[in-house]
Amino acid sequence: MSNLRIGVPSKGRLSELAGELLKQAGLSFRRQERSLFARAGEMPIDITFLRTDDIPVLCAEGAIDMGITGSDLVAESGADLITRLHLGMGRCKLALCVPEDSDVQEPGQLAGKRVATSFPNVTRQYLAQHDADVHLVNLGGSVEIMITLGVADAIVDLVETGSTLAANRLRVLAEIGKYESVLIQNPARRESELADRVVRRLEGVVIARSWSLLEYNLPRQRLAEAEQITPGYSSPTVNALEDPDWCAVKVMVRRGDVIGVMERLEAVGARAILETQINNCRL
Repeated sequence: MSNLRIGVPSKGRLSELAGELLKQAGLSFRRQERSLFARAGEMPIDITFLRTDDIPVLCAEGAIDMGITGSDLVAESGADLITRLHLGMGRCKLALCVPEDSDVQEPGQLAGKRVATSFPNVTRQYLAQHDADVHLVNLGGSVEIMITLGVADAIVDLVETGSTLAANRLRVLAEIGKYESVLIQNPARRESELADRVVRRLEGVVIARSWSLLEYNLPRQRLAEAEQITPGYSSPTVNALEDPDWCAVKVMVRRGDVIGVMERLEAVGARAILETQINNCRL
């Protein structure tokens, strides 16, 4: 059996996040300085370090079997790929932006205008849906300053907090799409059994990052009320305490809901409420 080949970004924040994710899933590896390859210690897997925007194309061409990259780059490449897993990190949106004082109120009004972007294919497809035939200025670097420089009348760029837009006196005219980091696979599904094991391992980590384990003590007579607040993934675990009037409850709670849930539990008499981070799980 030949090794499964997984491509990951060679540098940047996504490179760090991808490395942490793989290692948390039990796919530990050690990268030598500036090396383009590493071997996973526990499974027959080769890790290849690549430019993030090259990963979709190289995966589609079969140079790698799987890859971690941005779904925005997958969409821009137009490559024939299978998205196996959304990784819940690197979330952003692609937006069509114009100057704050622009009279343009809808995408169709950009017909005949200049639009600067690093995503020409996605931009062209989107504007075609709005009957806007534009002159695309394809750039690889900073796009947000192109209006100030007089290069473009509008831009299409990734937006996270919106602070960069505000600094350049731009506003969002339309949101083209929302994107995040994904695990992709070549449609040939080479070494499919091993690839499925990788997906399952990563899925366990991704799901775990969305949940916390909540434990609390509760008067048994209030248990029905507490179960309405924390129904759990399937159902809560309830154990008896030495005092027969009390019980201990252990339950999974969406991580973003924990603070509010703790307050509601306290209101129905729960005590010793503890949150524990889940590092991995199988649901």
